[in-house]
Amino acid sequence: MTCSIGDIVMTRKPHACGGSEWAVTRTGADYKIKCLTCGRVIMLPYEDFVKKVKKIVRKSDIGNKRETREEQ
Repeated sequence: MTCSIGDIVMTRKPHACGGSEWAVTRTGADYKIKCLTCGRVIMLPYEDFVKKVKKIVRKSDIGNKRETREEQ
């Protein structure tokens, strides 16, 4: 699963606040995600991130622009 900064992902289990959608704010060996309901920020190792994410709800425009620049 490839996610980029700004993507919105849905987790398998809801957060304690009831929200299940998160914004990806950092990628790499660790992923930093922010709950869109309460604003809580957590960091997960890549392996845990892949296990906990159910699907990518929306891809960001930032990642698409970066890919376009690399192709040119």
